[in-house]
Amino acid sequence: MAEKQRVLLKTFVDELVVITPGKGVFPASFLLGSPDGPASEQPPTKITFQHGFSIAKYEVPQDLYEAVMGNNPSRWTGPRNSVEMFDFATAQQFCQKITQQLRDAKLLSADEEIRLPSEAEWEYCCRAGSTTRYSFGDDAQNQGDSGKTARILDEFGWHTGNAAGNDPPVGALKPNAWGLYDMHGYLWEFVADDWHDSHQGAHPDGTARHKDDQKSSPVIRGGSWMETFDRLTSTARQTVPADFKRADLGFRCVRAKVRKQTK
Repeated sequence: MAEKQRVLLKTFVDELVVITPGKGVFPASFLLGSPDGPASEQPPTKITFQHGFSIAKYEVPQDLYEAVMGNNPSRWTGPRNSVEMFDFATAQQFCQKITQQLRDAKLLSADEEIRLPSEAEWEYCCRAGSTTRYSFGDDAQNQGDSGKTARILDEFGWHTGNAAGNDPPVGALKPNAWGLYDMHGYLWEFVADDWHDSHQGAHPDGTARHKDDQKSSPVIRGGSWMETFDRLTSTARQTVPADFKRADLGFRCVRAKVRKQTK
């Protein structure tokens, strides 16, 4: 393994944030979804985690992606810009490859893996202990604003009101209370679940939901720089075709114990 690749892998591991539900600042339970959002965000469902995990402080940057995959598909290039322009299967392939490379480098044990976060893990981390529309409160704009701007959100997330039209480096804005960057905006992020029209039937332990249907579509979370600020809430979710790729869609990774997949 080349030294540059080893350094990037070590940096990735060092930038993971350890999440311990039920211990320290991390609540054991939270409500997934919103009582007053669209039907896709309902019903609010209590999730109680039975496992801990670590989540990446940043979306996957292009230098790490290229070191793992051997190419960089991004439209807006920069070594520490978030990687984009790939589909769901490719995101999963990245997780599989980096898992093996980290094991080979003795940076990951055989009973651990790198994977996409479940939808519940993602929202739990985005909320960072909050119960409001955004991790920092219910309002995206300062009191008295017309509603066309989002000055408070500007400090935390890239959206149509403050983005310059190209990707910045990861972590350019403020993190949430748990030290996670770009959970609101910048790029939409793939999560591990197959799309369901609502949270009805969500696994109460926060694990990802899957379907037998081979044509099932993935879930994306968080909003992007191509969205208005009201699409960057902690609960906003949508689906895209499995082969969908765009310059405002990326992902971040989770480190966790290997576990049996559930439907």
